[in-house]
Amino acid sequence: MEAKHLIARRVAQELKDGDVVNLGIGLPTLIPCYLPADVRITLQSENGFLGLGPLEGAPLPDLVNAGGMPCGMKPGTAFFDSAMSFSIIRGGHVDVTVLGGLQVDQHGNLANWMVPGKMVPGMGGAMDLVTGARNVIVAMEHTTRDGGPRILRQCTLPLTAAGKVRVVVTELAVFRFIDGRLTLTETAPGVTPVQVLATTEAEFVVSPDCHPMQLTDGT
Repeated sequence: MEAKHLIARRVAQELKDGDVVNLGIGLPTLIPCYLPADVRITLQSENGFLGLGPLEGAPLPDLVNAGGMPCGMKPGTAFFDSAMSFSIIRGGHVDVTVLGGLQVDQHGNLANWMVPGKMVPGMGGAMDLVTGARNVIVAMEHTTRDGGPRILRQCTLPLTAAGKVRVVVTELAVFRFIDGRLTLTETAPGVTPVQVLATTEAEFVVSPDCHPMQLTDGT
């Protein structure tokens, strides 16, 4: 299975029926495709609406998600301005935010918005979402394109937020922060903790209940 789809499939299991969820651009947008049939979530988009849905048919003029891509909407969608949108986020009314990451470290820090020396469009709503959401899940590939680790002892890129990450899902593993420690709780099918260790710079403990991912979805 392609890495991004494996990650999206596993993250979908973290979402609960009735959750208000903000999905970052890129990989996280795949997650609704893998939601269990009995789980219905409300997607919040920081550009001003609750009820984002898949695009069905021709794009509607001026209706885009936070990444600027055409999208659809569910019955009961509510639209509002950016001030209200960020009041929802900063007020703790988003249950879960799922973001991609450039780096996560063993202290729960996240770096995902810029690489020094490279042009970036801006931080977007990431800093608000990571500090305002009740649960922060990072969905990212385990290593960089050249094979370097992304899960580090200490982030080297500018931080998006400090100590806010609760779960990290990669194509190799699921990590959780338990009692302040980075803990390996699941491995991908066919992957051993030793293989995870070989591609992870951060110090972590292996949960006594560590087990293979059970990859299920609503399809």
